[in-house]
Amino acid sequence: MARHRSHSVEFKRQVVQEFLAGETLHGLAKRHDISRNLIRIWVEKYEAGAFDDDAKAADLIQAYEARIAALERLVGKQALELEFLKEAQQLGPRPKSAPMSVIVGPAASPSRKDAD
Repeated sequence: MARHRSHSVEFKRQVVQEFLAGETLHGLAKRHDISRNLIRIWVEKYEAGAFDDDAKAADLIQAYEARIAALERLVGKQALELEFLKEAQQLGPRPKSAPMSVIVGPAASPSRKDAD
């Protein structure tokens, strides 16, 4: 069964530049484990300027992925804040009659001397 691999624009450009620098089709095909015909196709596309469009598209995709990652982090942060606020709301506001002192305990009982 034939295997189908996807190569990056940078890899394709590198192979084409090696070919244009004088490397043989056979040597490149053997070293990179790709067909000579595929290298010929890449050279034609390179000379037609198709790799420039692919590079721009790849840069655009990378920028979109970075933006998506930043938005996902923001959504996660906001979800945590929302959960915190919901829990605080469930506890309810403190009654105004509640003691505001740091020392909390039962109210002091009046002494017998005060009762007479």
